[in-house]
Amino acid sequence: MFGWLFYMIIRERQSIQPALVGECIAEFHKTKAARLSRLKAYYDGEHVILQRMRAKGAPNHRLVNAYPRYIVAMTSGYLAGNPVSYMDAEQSEALSSLMACYAACDIPSVDAELATHAALYGVGVEVLYMDAHAQPRAATLDPRTAFVVYDDTVEHRALFGVHWRANRVELYTDETLQTLEGDDWNHLSPAGLPEPHYFGQVPMTEYWNNADERGDFESVLSLIDAYDALQSDRVNDKQQFADSLLVFTGVGGLAMDGDGEGRPIGQRLREDKALALPDRDAKVEWLTKQLNESDTQVLADSIRTDIHKMAMVPDLTDRMFAGNATGVAMRFKLLGFDQLIKVKERWFREALRTRLALFSHIRKIQGAPALEAGRVQIAFSRSIPVNELEIAQTIRTLHGLVPDRLLLTQVPFITDAEAAYQELLTERKGL
Repeated sequence: MFGWLFYMIIRERQSIQPALVGECIAEFHKTKAARLSRLKAYYDGEHVILQRMRAKGAPNHRLVNAYPRYIVAMTSGYLAGNPVSYMDAEQSEALSSLMACYAACDIPSVDAELATHAALYGVGVEVLYMDAHAQPRAATLDPRTAFVVYDDTVEHRALFGVHWRANRVELYTDETLQTLEGDDWNHLSPAGLPEPHYFGQVPMTEYWNNADERGDFESVLSLIDAYDALQSDRVNDKQQFADSLLVFTGVGGLAMDGDGEGRPIGQRLREDKALALPDRDAKVEWLTKQLNESDTQVLADSIRTDIHKMAMVPDLTDRMFAGNATGVAMRFKLLGFDQLIKVKERWFREALRTRLALFSHIRKIQGAPALEAGRVQIAFSRSIPVNELEIAQTIRTLHGLVPDRLLLTQVPFITDAEAAYQELLTERKGL
């Protein structure tokens, strides 16, 4: 991790005592908890528009749009919709052993959930543990109840990880897992002895979304609120237009009285579809509110465009978007989106290397070949409709100029580039 990050909880290296853990949890609640809860509420459709009150009798439709969920689905799917590939020619045996371990954990599903959490909260949290058969496993934690504390060095190495449920806290250090209990964060005490975990460092990792730990729709929350309000008011105006008042002029008590049969004037109008006025100066007209739908639609389109532009997520419902589905034109249309994903990818890759190192350490203890995590090539493939003919032509052009391993990562239907490369070598040897 780098040293300018804004949301890190930082402490100097010291003996990790329950009081220190409680202090960090209190800081988390003070600086992060409310913000994360708000983001989750918007993702779940609990927008501020739902709290709006209007005068009694006035229409109060409160429409909620699903932009937060749409943005998160787009960015996380584009990043981790396809499984991540790992390659290392010189460490193929160690890497193959580790990939088998990953397969047992269903790591692509874990990655997809971490990518969703990172897009939603600005950070995803993963914890590694040993299952009943002493095999390493990975699981995601709710970022609202888990975080990592870093030291105050320039590298900001993980000092310890915290995960709590009710009055029970799990403390992960670089050597042990310790359970703490207490009525509140200021009165925690150990519950039992610490248990060694053998991962070699803190087995909890944060997957940052960007340098300031921001969610993908966090910057457009005010625009989302404006769009909710505008669409709600449009429906309210429509209902008010339908509920227009019938105004009687020069009619006197006619509007109040019934006819000879005792029918109220409103019922009489609905049934007879006619009304006799008492004199020629009398008149009946509707009192309505004039609606200017064209201006309202222009404003709605403007807000929607701003949401997509500021969030850097394409609007797939735009009729002009898929006008040219291949080549340079499509790349320009996705330029902002692709830049956003590249930033996410850099932070995600850093956390994936930490996971590699943790898994490698425990697998080495179990007798598997050692793996140097920093040398492994980690490749992401975009989850997007592709022109397979164009890709095949590009790969053929680059053949002999780019290593086959890297070229295989660009083939859409290949999910394990290393296995495909080994199979390719085997076939070549047989020729």
